[in-house]
Amino acid sequence: MNKSSLASDEQSATELAGELRISLGKLVRRLREQAHSEDFTSAQKSVLLRLDRDGPATVSALARAESVRPQSMRITVARLEAMQAISGKPDPADGRQTLLDLTPDFRANLEASRAAKDDWLTHAVQTQLSPEEQDELAAAVKLLQRLADF
Repeated sequence: MNKSSLASDEQSATELAGELRISLGKLVRRLREQAHSEDFTSAQKSVLLRLDRDGPATVSALARAESVRPQSMRITVARLEAMQAISGKPDPADGRQTLLDLTPDFRANLEASRAAKDDWLTHAVQTQLSPEEQDELAAAVKLLQRLADF
């Protein structure tokens, strides 16, 4: 491959990356419009998603997982508790520890929000894309997953 085509390939990859970033940003914004969620900070969202994905955890475990100091995590947790998004109960294995988890009401709201996003996206895929384009999207999703896991 000569220098000219290498530079062209690099420019194409750069342009593709920019277009991908813009398109994904628009898609994320459209999905957010479908859910009526409260405004959470990125740290709060991260804790909520971790508790949803991994289950109950202590402040110390959350701090380690998020690579922050326990004092910082305590502040984040206190705000989430005040918003009634999470609650704590004694750890059955160690009564000195408190296990934090999503409240039932917050979990129900989270599931409803996800369902609204999924419904919108399903409708958009079915009405805006041909069956062939849906196949192409399925292949593209696999590529996006590879990029996300990089």
